[in-house]
Amino acid sequence: MRFTDVLRTAFGQILANKLRSAFTLLGIIVSVAFLVAVVAVIQGMNAYVKENVADAMIGANAFQVRRIPIRFGLFDDDQWRKIQRRPRITFADADAVAAAVPEAQAVALTSGWPTPLSDVIWNNRTVGDVLIFGVTAPYQVVQDYRFTQGRPLTDIDVTERRPVAVLGADVAEKLFGGAEPIGRHIRIRGDRFTVAGVIEKKGRVLGQSFDGFVLLPLTTFETLYGRRKSTTISVKMPEAVDVAPGMTRAEEAMRLAHALRPTEENDFSIETADALIDFWKNLTRVLFSVVPAIVAIGIVVGGIVIMNIMLMAVTERTREIGIRKSLGATARDIQRQFLAEAIALSFLGGVLGVVAGIAFAALVAVASPLPARVTVWSVGVALALGASVGVLFGVYPASRAARLDPIAAMRAE
Repeated sequence: MRFTDVLRTAFGQILANKLRSAFTLLGIIVSVAFLVAVVAVIQGMNAYVKENVADAMIGANAFQVRRIPIRFGLFDDDQWRKIQRRPRITFADADAVAAAVPEAQAVALTSGWPTPLSDVIWNNRTVGDVLIFGVTAPYQVVQDYRFTQGRPLTDIDVTERRPVAVLGADVAEKLFGGAEPIGRHIRIRGDRFTVAGVIEKKGRVLGQSFDGFVLLPLTTFETLYGRRKSTTISVKMPEAVDVAPGMTRAEEAMRLAHALRPTEENDFSIETADALIDFWKNLTRVLFSVVPAIVAIGIVVGGIVIMNIMLMAVTERTREIGIRKSLGATARDIQRQFLAEAIALSFLGGVLGVVAGIAFAALVAVASPLPARVTVWSVGVALALGASVGVLFGVYPASRAARLDPIAAMRAE
């Protein structure tokens, strides 16, 4: 029996029993769709965290020297006491790092935790709970800020403690609407500041705006709020490959600046965007460990359903099998026929599951802030799972059909 005839007969049987085939495929469709959709969301989030969240918080091709390390979750008591004994990061530390990494595009000092929230007022308009950051001028280079209006903060603004401010796009839009903001006077905690510039919109990340802030010269900020407990040095390198050697030299400079002995551990932390990415990957690793178990349950259930349906088909088609054998069909031909039907059912379930998974992932991306990226490997795994279920659970029914005695089969009603 030719292979094309086997396939044609297999799909003919599926089409002849549409309702039964649909219920047979349901378990595989749901499992495969779940696999494709979940992997698409996780992969999309991985890329999103790297391309948007991490770079937005730390900067592209950048690293930070921090008093308090980046950490998701709570420190234990011993860790927190040790961190509290660390010295604060100073202007002198930033100068030492800048001298040690002369090729850096920018070395900036920024106010850290706790970041104050304040109302920003212009005339009778108020924008509440705005993040207020104190920065030195190079911070705007580290973050790749572009200005739609006005100018960035300058070194002179910092050294002379000028009462000037740069606004994020959301704050400028809510405060001034269509009015010209440059040169206007706003109030923060009762003090008056002149708007020097407006930063181009960066958009939202997972529903959180990255444009709801005000930048002040660091010296002006400290006059208004006092020194923060975790002032941070941010260093932007020309290329990604320059980050690791730059971090090594910055570490050496900080150890010298803090007069640390060779046996003493660092009293500071050096972080890159990888800390955020590693945290997210650890989280998604847990999800990836759960997903196969759920998918396996659905696949096994779908496979058992296929096996039961195929056993039922063998019983219903006993007379047909007897006629085929009497006309010269071998046991191998019969086995191939029923195995092909099982594989065709499961593969079709895999294809429909992939389509449903892609559609569901697209729906998630449209209806929520969660991104989704369908990967080729997840589609390949899904289709392979579908076909393998047909092989594993179709062998027994096919073997049973092949072993039928042709004379006894022809007598069956």
